This record gives sequence, structure tokens and C-alpha cells, in this order.
Amino acid sequence: MKISRREFMTKTVLATSAASLSRYASGSEPSPSSQPRSDKSDRSDKCRFQLGTSTYSYWHFREEKVPIEAVIEKACALELDGIEVLHVQMTEETPAYLQKLKRLAFINGLDLYALSIHQNFVSPDEAKRQTQIDHTLRCIDLAHEMGIPSIRLNSGRWGTIKSFDELMAKRGLEPPLEGFSEDDAFAWVISSIEKCLPRAEKAGVILALENHWGLTRTAEGVLRILNAIQSPWLGGTMDTGNFLEEPYDELEKLAPHAVLVHAKTYFGGGEWYTLDLDYDRIANILRKVGYTGYISLEYEGKEDPNSGVKKSVELLRKAFA
Repeated sequence: MKISRREFMTKTVLATSAASLSRYASGSEPSPSSQPRSDKSDRSDKCRFQLGTSTYSYWHFREEKVPIEAVIEKACALELDGIEVLHVQMTEETPAYLQKLKRLAFINGLDLYALSIHQNFVSPDEAKRQTQIDHTLRCIDLAHEMGIPSIRLNSGRWGTIKSFDELMAKRGLEPPLEGFSEDDAFAWVISSIEKCLPRAEKAGVILALENHWGLTRTAEGVLRILNAIQSPWLGGTMDTGNFLEEPYDELEKLAPHAVLVHAKTYFGGGEWYTLDLDYDRIANILRKVGYTGYISLEYEGKEDPNSGVKKSVELLRKAFA
């Protein structure tokens, strides 16, 4: 019988805990009694959703970057639980900068709960895929240094449509490279992710594959990859705004596999499109599968982010209360 990824991850953790208890009983390992339980069924009625924002909410790839330090302070003022760091928004990768962000988040009472990165494993060129694997491994190390437990992962796309604006105009549909098929692309992505998982496990960083155009434009595409790789260090990022047709059916398919949720909002109209999302309905979808993790705001409206993010936080707090 097929089980969901959330059930698989829970059972894996429980099996590991059982093995630890056995080692403790034999005297080879100290007591694990101080460690929290991982059984979702026991704690789903006791935990609340955690609410945070991506640093992207304040910077939509404009020429001038909004400093992550400023987003941390804004998130604190809004009494959020944490922030998701957009990798390309970071101004540097030096140890001093990483530790500065970690310290600033801590003294403001915030988690750094995710590092959102960009990579593209969809290429017939093995050397190009290796470059993207190396980039992902580097980002796993960055997340570890910052104390971040998860990474938003992309599958990538063909690149046959060069402009993102044009891709959005075509509803995210993109033809394959001539001479290749989607089966080829899925094989490249699966193989590439498998090469990243040993580093992720060693660093304690969960890779969270998002429904983010390309091969993962549909829930079916995301699940094809997740089901091919049975690892507790790979889960899903459920993005509420990246399904442009029948979003709730797609979200229900992904929800059991989600380890992170992106919540899109569009005050002032969207940068590329606007969706009228029912967050009460989405909250119920997540409750049904026992999700109690982070709801990470990705504000994508044209209204000034200082007011748009505040409105978004109020909207999400009401829906996920």
C-alpha cells in the first residue's frame, strides 16, 4: 500500500528513534528522553502553524536589493515567527555575513527556517548539471552555517522560452529541447537530487522541492520526483500561487508531502498574474493532513510591501488561527 511522504518521513524518524532506544537499553547510547516526539497524530491538535515571510516579499528582483537585515527587523515588528532567506538577495556569502544574519535573527526572536535557492537540473549537458549540483551543495553548506533546516529546491526548466514574462504569458507551459523528452528531463532531475541528498543528510538540511514551473508545474510532476526518491531528507514545498488552473485539487495532492508552504498574496495586483486564493480553504486542506509547519508569505503584489506585507500577515493570521 502506498503511503504519503509525510507518513514515510514520520515512520522513518520513529524507526530511527526505536533503534536509538534499543541502543540506550544496551547501554551504548545516552537516554533520548529529552528529545521531542515526531508523531504528527499526537501533536497536530497541540501545535499551531508558524507564520513567516520570505525576504522576497520586500524585493521582487528589482535592481536595488532590499537588505536581509532590514527584512529581519520588519518581520520582528510584525511579530512573525521567522523569515525565509532568498539566496540571490544575499549581498555576500562570507562567514562574517552569515553569522551576522543568524545573530540578528536570534536577538529579534526569529527563526531562519528556509533558504530559497535557484538551480536548474534540466539540461542534456552533464557538465552543466554538475555545476548546478555543486551550487546546491554549496547552498546546503550555507544553510548549515546559518542554522537553517530547509532549502527550497527547484527542478529547473528547458529554457526554450527565454523570457520569464513570456513564460508567464504562456501559463508556464514550455516545449522541450528538440530531440529530448520530459522523461529525459525527469531522469536528469532525479539523478541530480540523489547526488545532493548525502550532503543534505550530513548537514541536517531538508531539501523541499517546490511546484515551480518547468517539470514541477503540476502536482503530478512534483510527485513523480518525490516518489522516485524515498528519503526523509526530501520533501515538498507547496506553493499556493504556482498552480494557475484548479489550484485546490493540486494543493490537496501536494499537502501530504509538504514540509514547507509558500503563501502567495497579490495586494495591488500581481507582478505577473493575480489569483483569488481562498486561504480558509487552504488552511483546512493543511489541517486535514496534520501540517503544523511554516506558512511562508511570498507577497507578490504591486502595492508597497510595507503595507502589502502587513495586510498579507493579517489575512494569513486570520485564516490559519
